Amino acid sequence: MHVSRCELLRWQFDFTWSLFDYHLERLQPADFLWEPATLCWTVRLDARGTWVPDWTETEPDPVPVPTIGWLSWHIGWWWSVAIDHAQGRKPRDRTEITWPGDGTSAVEWLRGLRTTWLTVLAGLTDADLDAPAAPFPWPQDSEHTVAHTIAWVNSELMKNVSEIGQLRMVRAAFSE
Repeated sequence: MHVSRCELLRWQFDFTWSLFDYHLERLQPADFLWEPATLCWTVRLDARGTWVPDWTETEPDPVPVPTIGWLSWHIGWWWSVAIDHAQGRKPRDRTEITWPGDGTSAVEWLRGLRTTWLTVLAGLTDADLDAPAAPFPWPQDSEHTVAHTIAWVNSELMKNVSEIGQLRMVRAAFSE
């Protein structure tokens, strides 16, 4: 049976999303800002009432443990920028992408990004996968293709889903 590269990448995305949806359906409002460690990255309200993520340009050592809120912002940030590139728009700056402010809104935001991403994937052919990739998340002069970008989105989502799932389960275990 022949499976096109587009079909395979879509299958991988759908599989990853099904794991994510499992956790999204079980998240409680208090899960999002639960700080699992003293050294922690989260999202915080600034003086203007905007939720902003903890961030440094160079990853610290040791790496702070993220909250689910931070991870949901992180997914929303990189996925929004990947979608901007895929749809030929000028990509937004990291600081322009803000966390919605609560768990329910964050889940709706992420589900909306999924819907938009499915539209992107539906419009691709196997030939489109060989086109040069936009410079995100790679340097401008890379030899990566659109297929690499889609595989990266799948991998990054898979990693972030596992982090959210683990945090959700650990918090639930501590709450019992």
